[in-house]
Amino acid sequence: MTTDTIPTRQLWTDGPTVGAVGLGCMGMTWAYGDDPGAEDPDQVIGHALDLGVTFLDTADMYGPFTNEEVVGRAVAGRRDEVVLATKGGNVVTDTDGDNFPIVQDGRPEHLRQAIDASLRRLGVDHVDLYYLHRPDPNVPVEDSIGAMAEMVAAGKARALGVSEFTVDQLDRAHAVHPISAVQSELSLWTRDHLTTSLDWCVRHGAAFVPFSPLGRGFLTGRYRDTVFAADDFRGRLPRFHQDNRAANLALVDRVEAIAARHHATAGQVALAWTLAQGDHVVPIPGTRRRARLDENAAAARLRLTDTDLAELDALPAPAGTRY
Repeated sequence: MTTDTIPTRQLWTDGPTVGAVGLGCMGMTWAYGDDPGAEDPDQVIGHALDLGVTFLDTADMYGPFTNEEVVGRAVAGRRDEVVLATKGGNVVTDTDGDNFPIVQDGRPEHLRQAIDASLRRLGVDHVDLYYLHRPDPNVPVEDSIGAMAEMVAAGKARALGVSEFTVDQLDRAHAVHPISAVQSELSLWTRDHLTTSLDWCVRHGAAFVPFSPLGRGFLTGRYRDTVFAADDFRGRLPRFHQDNRAANLALVDRVEAIAARHHATAGQVALAWTLAQGDHVVPIPGTRRRARLDENAAAARLRLTDTDLAELDALPAPAGTRY
C-alpha cells in the first residue's frame, strides 16, 4: 500500500484537524537504542509533514530533554503545519544508566518550570497540547491540572491532556479544566482502555491517542529473533522475553494472515485496528525511517472488513505483562 497525503481526523471537539496517523518521536533519542538504519530526524519529520502526518508527540523526559530539541529543529519554519504535543511530570532520575528509572513529579511548581523549559527547547511560544505525563501519586490531580490550566490562560498551551489516567482521575481532572486528549497504550495486545478511558473520551468529545499501537514494534513481525541491546528497554519487557515469544509470535502470525488478504503488512493491520476503534482515535507510532513512515501513514487508508475486525477482536491476550 502507498499513499500521497493521508486522511484526516479532528483531534477533539472544536480541536485541530490532523493526519489520522500521528508520529511518536520518542524513539528518535530515547529508549530503543541505536539503529544502524536510522535516518536524520529532520528528514523523517519533514517527510511526515509532507505526507500529512502532522500530529507530533514528544516529551521533556525523552533523552532526557534532547527529544524536544530534535523536534523543535525539525519543525522550525513549518510550525503552522504542525499540531505539536509535549508532556511534563515524569523525571528521569539516572541519566547515565540503561535502566530508565523514572519518578512522577506533578507538583505545580515543577510543571510551571517544565512547560517553560519545553517551549525553549522546542523553539516555540506555545504547544497545541500539553500532557501530564503520568499522575503523581503524591500530588492531588486537581493541583497538577490547576497549574496546567494556568498555562492555557497564559497562552503557553492551547489544550490539556493526560496520560495513563483512570476514569476517576479523568473525571477529577476534567472538573478543573477540560481534558482534550487522553494518551494511553492501546494495541492488539494491550486493550485495557477499550471500555474505560476510550469510552470516557467518546462521552467528553476528547481525543484518544494510542501510544505503542504496534506493540513497541513486535506486532510488525520484525522482531522474531531479535536480541535487544542493553540500551533498548524492550529487552526488559516481559512480552519480549524468550519464554513468552513463541506465544506472542503466534498472535503476530494471525495478524499477518489478515494482512496478506489486503496485500498489506502486519503493522498496517495493527494500526488500522486502532483506527477502527473510533473516529476520535489518532495513534502515534514511532519510527526513525522514512520507509516505515510511509508504511504507517498508508495504514490510514486500509479498511478492515467486519470479518477482519471480528478475527482481530478474538485474538488471545499476549503472554507476559506490559512492564
